[in-house]
Amino acid sequence: MVEVNPAAEAYLNISAKSLRGHSILERLSIAAPLEDVFEHVRTTRADVYISEVDLTTGERAPVMCSLQAAPLGDDPEALLITIIPRERGSVLNRGSAVKSAARSAIGMAEMLAHEIKNPLAGIAGAAQLLSMNLTGDDLELTDLIVDETRRVVKLLEQVEQFGNVRPPEQHPVNIHDVLDRARKSVAIGHGAHMRITDDYDPSLPATLGDADQLTQVFLNLLKNASEATRGAAGEIRLRTYYDHGLRVRGADGKSRALPLQIEVIDSGPGIPPEIAGELFEPFVSGRENGTGLGLALVSKIISEHGGWVSVDSKPGRTCFRISLPVAPKSLETN
Repeated sequence: MVEVNPAAEAYLNISAKSLRGHSILERLSIAAPLEDVFEHVRTTRADVYISEVDLTTGERAPVMCSLQAAPLGDDPEALLITIIPRERGSVLNRGSAVKSAARSAIGMAEMLAHEIKNPLAGIAGAAQLLSMNLTGDDLELTDLIVDETRRVVKLLEQVEQFGNVRPPEQHPVNIHDVLDRARKSVAIGHGAHMRITDDYDPSLPATLGDADQLTQVFLNLLKNASEATRGAAGEIRLRTYYDHGLRVRGADGKSRALPLQIEVIDSGPGIPPEIAGELFEPFVSGRENGTGLGLALVSKIISEHGGWVSVDSKPGRTCFRISLPVAPKSLETN
């Protein structure tokens, strides 16, 4: 550790002097495979963003954070690590008030979505009836009413989906079956203009998870990858492999293995830098008219599966990586 800014000192309750000259891993317990992350950043010179990891100094309860690792200057060994608190309104997180409002909005929308959708359906129906006897500019206005009410209903349905994810029913799952199911769905819809290829490790063992929820994760990732090119032709690559050394530390301090790696790689323009650090937060989107709930749902589901999600992005290549545990052999044989 060479330098720590005052905001990090305040947040971590550790002085810069006590941190200088020490490895970050000596003074902080972070539930993420940082050695792998640092090596990836040094090799590719690309930023890596990690959603929802527990961080503690050993002297206080773990807190939920997101992390960003980025190359610093021309020194190939120099890295900049940014800690983005998820819950606390600290000076490290300029968007915390917005995120708090977003969480409140989700809770409110969950309670009111049904009541809101019913009158919206009535408004859309009335506008359609009026349009039957209209022409010209008046018809355009009724069409606008119908389109906008449908858009709001769609948003409310996504908010309901985000808020109503049940705990995963965990069983042994073949991740390739999940990927193929999501791929077929996207190929005839959002991804019809994309070339989707795969590079699967056929020896990959089953993971422990909920097949329907994991399918939703990869549907969201494939949909985002398809929309990244804004309608232009592009390529999506699905890759799976086994990483024996990938382990993370949980809030209890225990290390757990997450050897199953699934990557969704697209050839789009990359993630806008201004939202990269908040990519997995509700209502954060880089697309016009995007709801910003797809990646938030991905993060939520993977976290509840005991997994890990990260992303590295640069123009022409964005890679979302999901890391999952292996199903116990005792369950696989049952």
